[in-house]
Amino acid sequence: MTDASIGKVVVNRVMSLDGFIAGPGHTMDWIFEHMTSATFPEVMAATGAMLIGRGTYEVGKRMSDENPDYEGGPRFVLTHRPPDDPDPDVTFLTCDIEEAVATARRAAGDKNLEILGADLAAQCLRRGLVDEILVYVLPVLLGDGVRFTPPGLDRIDLEPYGNVQSGGVTMLRFRVRK
Repeated sequence: MTDASIGKVVVNRVMSLDGFIAGPGHTMDWIFEHMTSATFPEVMAATGAMLIGRGTYEVGKRMSDENPDYEGGPRFVLTHRPPDDPDPDVTFLTCDIEEAVATARRAAGDKNLEILGADLAAQCLRRGLVDEILVYVLPVLLGDGVRFTPPGLDRIDLEPYGNVQSGGVTMLRFRVRK
């Protein structure tokens, strides 16, 4: 159980109705046709830091001009190989997943740590490090792309505790049963 004085570890992801978090070729431009950082401002306000998988970071770099307003606090990227040209706005971590979560969580202070990336989220879920999952379901069918979870993730039971609609976007909230 998470100490109430610190934020939670939250997997935060956008999903098409047919279960994809990115389209073919890892495209994510379809997201901004339906939502921006202003769609659910309370989520951004509750976020103190982000832990991002390397693949998601690379996709995000290509998309940064499309949604520059998202401010989720310090960004940490977990990777086996930091880039040759460091990004001054990002801390690259090469440690194990538990240490990476602990480091980013300290930076988040009493706010939430947002986990971004399918593989990274699956690793965190496998190790019992996630408190909540927020899913933004967009009114689009992609037909192919990156699934919500990669193959091989065992069953994880969730407890629904809220949903909100903003325009065509439905946000679903789940607690991870421990």
